[in-house]
Amino acid sequence: MIEDTLLRLEGVGRALAGRIVVDDLNLTLDRGTVLGVLGVNGAGKSTTLKMICGILSPSAGRVLISGADFRENPRTGASAIGYLPEQPPLYAELRVEEYLSFCARLRHRSGTLLKAAVNSAIDRCGLGDVRHRLLGNLSKGFQQRAGIAQAIVHDPSLIVLDEPSSGLDPLQSSNIRSLIRELGKDRAVILSTHLIADVNQCCDRVAILHRGKLRYDGPVNVLADDHSVLIRIAADVKSEAWTSIAGVESAQFVDGAWRIARSGDASIAQLSDAIVRKEWGLLELRPQQASLEQVFLRIASADDVAVAA
Repeated sequence: MIEDTLLRLEGVGRALAGRIVVDDLNLTLDRGTVLGVLGVNGAGKSTTLKMICGILSPSAGRVLISGADFRENPRTGASAIGYLPEQPPLYAELRVEEYLSFCARLRHRSGTLLKAAVNSAIDRCGLGDVRHRLLGNLSKGFQQRAGIAQAIVHDPSLIVLDEPSSGLDPLQSSNIRSLIRELGKDRAVILSTHLIADVNQCCDRVAILHRGKLRYDGPVNVLADDHSVLIRIAADVKSEAWTSIAGVESAQFVDGAWRIARSGDASIAQLSDAIVRKEWGLLELRPQQASLEQVFLRIASADDVAVAA
């Protein structure tokens, strides 16, 4: 039976020189999911990735790979993970095929299995036209592809990518995002980035880290602002009519709909009841969606914010 939950972090933390870098991180990741880890520089993203991959040991908590504690089963855990650090571990003097063969041997592939693994990685990462070229002579985009190829050459179930689009031009970034989406179809992928476009275009879920703490963990496309609603009604009313309703702080008419800002103690049910009583002809009422960028900036600019679920 294939384990769907590939990664589980239980209270994971890391301290460095007396300073807490990552604090009490709880997270799960299932097969077929691309998780974006978003945060400003110094938020704890790279440290978290290194603990997931076994490069750093947690000061607290456990990292479970397919249900097994990484610390107690390091070889099993390492074989299930493919890792691309922020600086791809490339050897400029090697050709692409030579480099991937070397990486496959490190992953205990040999003979026909090694050749098949290298060919598969080259094919999946679109490196066929450059397989005989020196890594040092490749563009930044192809070097990133080679870095991803070494991370998947042993067919891992969990792929961890640290800033894979860093330094790429728009076309190269688009190609890398397409590759990440393809890889996420049959395995789990973690994409650490500070680029919101990467998360919007590649990821199913997003985890936002700030000052070492998990501030948001949820679907990319379900980010609602609880205090703002969009309302369409049949009646022609003025904004003053809205603010006469208890709990309505402001009302703005935009593109045929009212955007209503509510106070924290005014529920959507109370607002809809008030509209029905006034016989305004309620046509639509829904929470106003906040963009990922708005949520991220709100979290990143806060000194002390609670975890968002």
